[in-house]
Amino acid sequence: MANYRKLNAGEIDRLTAQFCTAEDWTKIDVVEDFTTENISHARFSGAIKLGLFTKEIPLPGGLKKKAGLHHVTLHNCSIGNDTLIENVPNYIANYQIGDNCYIQNVNLLLTEGVSCFGNNTEVSVLNETGGREVPIYNRLSAQLAYIIAMYRHRPDLIKRLREMVDNYALAHKSDRGEIGDNVFIVNTGTIRNVCIGDACRIDGASRLENGTINSNREAPVYIGPNVTAEDFIISSGAHVSDGVVMSRCFIGQACHLTHLFSAHDSLFFSNCQGENGEACAIFAGPYTVTMHKSSLLIAGMFSFLNAGSGSNQSNHMYKLGPIHQGVVERGSKTTSDSYILWPAKIGAFSLIMGRHVNHPDTSGMPFSYLIEHGNRSHLVPGANLKSVGTIRDAQKWPKRDKRTDPDKLDCINFNLLSPYTIQKMLQGIDTLQGLKKTSGETSECYSFQSTTIKNSSLEKGINLYTLAIHKFMGNSIIKRLEGAPFASLSNLRERLMPTDPLGEGEWIDLAGLILPKQAAKEEINRIVGNTDYSLEAVETFFRTMHRRYYDMEWTWVCSIMPRWYGKTFDQLTAEDIIGIVRQWNDSVVSLDRMLYDDARKEFSMISRIGFGVDGSTLQRDFDFEQVRGEFENDAFVKMVCRHIEDKTALGNELIGRLQSLIAQSGDR
Repeated sequence: MANYRKLNAGEIDRLTAQFCTAEDWTKIDVVEDFTTENISHARFSGAIKLGLFTKEIPLPGGLKKKAGLHHVTLHNCSIGNDTLIENVPNYIANYQIGDNCYIQNVNLLLTEGVSCFGNNTEVSVLNETGGREVPIYNRLSAQLAYIIAMYRHRPDLIKRLREMVDNYALAHKSDRGEIGDNVFIVNTGTIRNVCIGDACRIDGASRLENGTINSNREAPVYIGPNVTAEDFIISSGAHVSDGVVMSRCFIGQACHLTHLFSAHDSLFFSNCQGENGEACAIFAGPYTVTMHKSSLLIAGMFSFLNAGSGSNQSNHMYKLGPIHQGVVERGSKTTSDSYILWPAKIGAFSLIMGRHVNHPDTSGMPFSYLIEHGNRSHLVPGANLKSVGTIRDAQKWPKRDKRTDPDKLDCINFNLLSPYTIQKMLQGIDTLQGLKKTSGETSECYSFQSTTIKNSSLEKGINLYTLAIHKFMGNSIIKRLEGAPFASLSNLRERLMPTDPLGEGEWIDLAGLILPKQAAKEEINRIVGNTDYSLEAVETFFRTMHRRYYDMEWTWVCSIMPRWYGKTFDQLTAEDIIGIVRQWNDSVVSLDRMLYDDARKEFSMISRIGFGVDGSTLQRDFDFEQVRGEFENDAFVKMVCRHIEDKTALGNELIGRLQSLIAQSGDR
């Protein structure tokens, strides 16, 4: 901490000569080596602390300016070393400003009264009329927000979590705002009751009120032109610019909101992207993307969503108000002009096309198409498992993680196939077989949760789910045995033994974190039953679950083996595992060939319409190849072919080791 002293008479005289005034010069403290150079036309009141102003600040375009204070009024402020503040038409009051900052042409920078700076602001997600409010705070994660919003059947839990967030907010309550080091603020209107972290850049914002910008050196935040924000928290690495208007919002790490996007009472977690459209009372889990002017996301819970242009939902039936909500589980897509009338629940990795007004619940049928046909909602179970788009999404999400902050708030599991989706496929097979048994195998259509399933779609759905389950189960076994030496059947079974007590039973998706439901229940009991339990402990729990995922997944796989293979893990022989691996390889190849065929459609004659517009068929094909390339050389097509080769080699390697074990031990 710097050592401060009072101004001496000579310094006061020089400041006065440089058109500076003070309400009381004795209330100004300066660092030991303070000089009056580079301070002019400054007015001081209240308690003031000043650092050194000696360095030059480099600006874009090659211009350099000396640190200092010019044409500014300061009241109850502390200014760090080598900061430049100039041309503030109004004033700066009640702020602690760090080192190496650049503040220019800011109308008003003020902390008024005592503020929590956005912490403990209640956000009315999902239900605009209230009932699922989430109190936001600086370190809110998607997982904790999910529990607060969705576990209203546990009022004791909600009360305890509210108390914890309230205590956090009280600890951050102050009558002084903070601006960190290396902050850049220019051409901005009013900033009132806002804390700003290190390395933040604010350029041309209109109005920022009651919030915290958690910028840091590893993950700076950018706030651009014409942004208006009130009652907010913005996390590290976020980018908010170009006319965004938001009220009562939490913006997660590395989120990107631009191009006149507007939002109120909404939560956006890691890597969400919003442009042009509107969000009202939504829970946007990680990687929720909406980019089109005509899109409205309202009263819904989403994650890994890709919203097409004109996507829309309704939460108001003009009876008791906007009280209805919907859930679109992870990885889904809405096509252009799609519409859903809430309440509804859409299964994971689904494609939504057309208008759906009969409140479908397809959560038990993941990887499906939900298509409007003849004013009815038709469900095509499992169809998305053979879609190129689904696989491309799964590959791009990890690559598009823009979080550079080493302290990542959200735990994100990117797996396409997991106990969460596989358990739903198992249930889906049971449901589809039950429909066939109840309505008859010769029925042309089947009714399911306000949707219609064609007979052919039902049979294909069972087949696709079966292939995916074989792929997941076989892959888990291969990974468990990969690189593991085993000289005997007992060694083999020892390797297959579960190592984590958690994993059996139902799994859930906590807005990106996939974990056993039992683990979540146990954590809830700890939160409720221990008055000393802290938000930090909850964070640690989520990270621990994320780290233990594969061990818990294996425990779940072992618990499913009796149903799927007819044997427990300790009853499997080497020949059983060879059969499983071969079945796995067949499933992988079958699904990859479907992806290959789906990709080929993008190179069909229809796809060439619009190419070679002024030439012959030959010129059209050549134009197409120049733009899109040849099918065999497409990066995704090559990846699929390579995937088939790699997985086949991986399976053959394990089969070879198992056959050697059989030969040595005579195991049958």
